[in-house]
Amino acid sequence: MAALLSVNHLSISFGGLRAVDDFNVEIEKGALYGLIGPNGAGKTTVFNLLTGVYKPDEGRIFLGDRNITGLSTVEINQAGIARTFQNIRLFKDMSVLDNVKVGLHNRYPYSTLAGILKLPVYFKTEKEMDEKALELLKVFELDGESETLSKNLPYGKQRKLEIARALATDPKLLLLDEPAAGMNPNETGELMDTIRFVRDHFDMTILLIEHDMKLVAGICEALTVLNFGSVLCQGQTSEVLKNPEVIKAYLGD
Repeated sequence: MAALLSVNHLSISFGGLRAVDDFNVEIEKGALYGLIGPNGAGKTTVFNLLTGVYKPDEGRIFLGDRNITGLSTVEINQAGIARTFQNIRLFKDMSVLDNVKVGLHNRYPYSTLAGILKLPVYFKTEKEMDEKALELLKVFELDGESETLSKNLPYGKQRKLEIARALATDPKLLLLDEPAAGMNPNETGELMDTIRFVRDHFDMTILLIEHDMKLVAGICEALTVLNFGSVLCQGQTSEVLKNPEVIKAYLGD
């Protein structure tokens, strides 16, 4: 079975510092895959390379059969990669519904003129977007708060909304950057259920960065461990977390 995401010899330097060095990974369709490592290991830099925020100095990125290396963030999103961020980035003063509709705009286009003149196609498209956004919100049990400003949601629900907005772009691969950051144990438990549900309900492939080892051990089937920008270890989660080099990287000698 061909991998959904194939990354070959990916490298980038900033001012002479090798932030990511010869990074390789293959992730199968439907996988729940973790990217872990100590602070400063290069995990978010890898995400930024995969999503077009940075252009790699070397290496290639394939989504299925398509080479997406060097494409813009918009082109990569249109190709099928969506992401969330460690610090939640919602449109705080927009409603829950409108946040999800932002993610839908590429899929339900109408011309600027149609919007200005309020032509029939504008109302038809807006109605379709409302219906699709509510459908997504219902999956996350947020449909009852569709008119609430996103900044007024509890933290755990804001994270769910961010995931719903990412899914609105209809991705093949969802990247979650420390989704449990700032959550209490109860919220983290709910998040684990949400991530599993997203994978199963949407037939989604998920790659996540996470420091919460309980979450990693609980949901990730396989892991790549980064240390100082290089791959330290890859494999099944249970084996990787027992690796002495991984333990040493996290805890010291």
